[in-house]
Amino acid sequence: MNDKIKRLMRSRLCIMHYALCIATASLLTGCFGGKLASSGGGEVTGTGGRAFTEPTPYGMTLVKRGHLKMGIEKQDSLWGKRTPVRDISVDGFWMDETEVTNSKYRQFVNYVRDSILRERLSEIDETYKTVKTDKDGEEIGTFINWKKALPRKPSEDEQEIIDGLYVTNPVTGDKMLDYSQMNYRYEIYDYTAAALRRNRMNPQERNLNTDVTVDPNEQVWISKDTAYIDDEGKIVRETINRQLTGPWDFLNTYIVNIFPDTTCWVNDFPNSDNEMYMRYYFSNPAYNDYPVVGVTWEQANAFCAWRTEYLLKGLGPAARFVQRYRLPTEAEWEFAARGKDQNEFPWDNEDVASGKGCFYANFKPDDGNYTKDGNLITSKVGIYSANSNGLYDMAGNVAEWTSTVYTEAGVDAMNDINPQLKYNAAIEDPYRLKKKSVRGGSWKDPESYIRSAWRSSEYQNQPRSYIGFRCVRSLANTTSEKAKKK
Repeated sequence: MNDKIKRLMRSRLCIMHYALCIATASLLTGCFGGKLASSGGGEVTGTGGRAFTEPTPYGMTLVKRGHLKMGIEKQDSLWGKRTPVRDISVDGFWMDETEVTNSKYRQFVNYVRDSILRERLSEIDETYKTVKTDKDGEEIGTFINWKKALPRKPSEDEQEIIDGLYVTNPVTGDKMLDYSQMNYRYEIYDYTAAALRRNRMNPQERNLNTDVTVDPNEQVWISKDTAYIDDEGKIVRETINRQLTGPWDFLNTYIVNIFPDTTCWVNDFPNSDNEMYMRYYFSNPAYNDYPVVGVTWEQANAFCAWRTEYLLKGLGPAARFVQRYRLPTEAEWEFAARGKDQNEFPWDNEDVASGKGCFYANFKPDDGNYTKDGNLITSKVGIYSANSNGLYDMAGNVAEWTSTVYTEAGVDAMNDINPQLKYNAAIEDPYRLKKKSVRGGSWKDPESYIRSAWRSSEYQNQPRSYIGFRCVRSLANTTSEKAKKK
């Protein structure tokens, strides 16, 4: 390890959390730990090794790999909007059974709050931080000591630090968490960009055409995202272009304010009396099991990064096989929503209610009659029946973010195996390039919008009272033992 990399790893108190993707696995277990095959009389018999059995992630269900005719074959004559149709195949993945709830997202907010407190308390009490070393005793860095409990009876200095995270309501005088300080820093390594042939460090490996003369001094330029807090405490986000110097150039840094925009209830419906939802929907425990809303695409990605970090802390050596949490691709979402028989809706028929008049989802069944299905706004997650994949609320309740950039071409512009269209828009990019695909329809949408193939979009920094999300995780192995038994 050269001095430059050592300085990068040692240079700062790492309390804003690293969330590197675990996307590759070693070929050997330990140092030459693979099982040596017998000589077999000189025949090649292959190496052995201990297989990794991936446990079912909490609150997730397995969607087995398969084929899908993606899109709406019967084009919508009412709206006249063409939805691209194409045969595609996707690999298996784990998916949240329900949308992420207020309760789960508050756990994220509380984690960020407590980490900031420990960082600031470490300035007067060093036991709030800990130094970690590698197996050779080399110092890796300084991290938060989560084993150290926050003070129950804080001293005067400690209380001053705690009070610094809160503001006073000018009307009621109550203390409130200062949402503007709830900033989460994470890093994502772009394995795909690092693997591209044009980005190889050795110029001779960038072109396999042996008739081409390779310039050993050729400069390769890459683009990466970075972020920092300026002297005024504001988040500065940049997309920089720089000459490729080494593998660390593919490490992207993000800082995101993660507190939901609770004002979306009044901003989305300016002529409605929705003040109660603005004040209580996220904070009141009565809404614990309702889907979180007011979360942007950027905040949803930050949640996935934190959830990955939170998981990896307790896994030990097995962590190198486990894939990170992420938002589903548009293709994965539709494949999962349609169920095992690839239906138009997540249920088994084309009706939206049973013969007894019981609706299959939370949406707007009639003009202005939001309550016809038994709800006014969102509903608790999981109160309607699951589809054949074991997933709840894949139609209605809240629409859901995907990781896919929105284009009119849709799946026509993608590959037919694990299709994805990804674009990390730079700050200076035109706003129209910052649209992401949203799926599933919501509590405010009519029947047409809750079909599994219906596509809509929203800008990645726009919070809405009718958009939430759920996470997925790629399988660590292509065939799960649990999948074989089903």
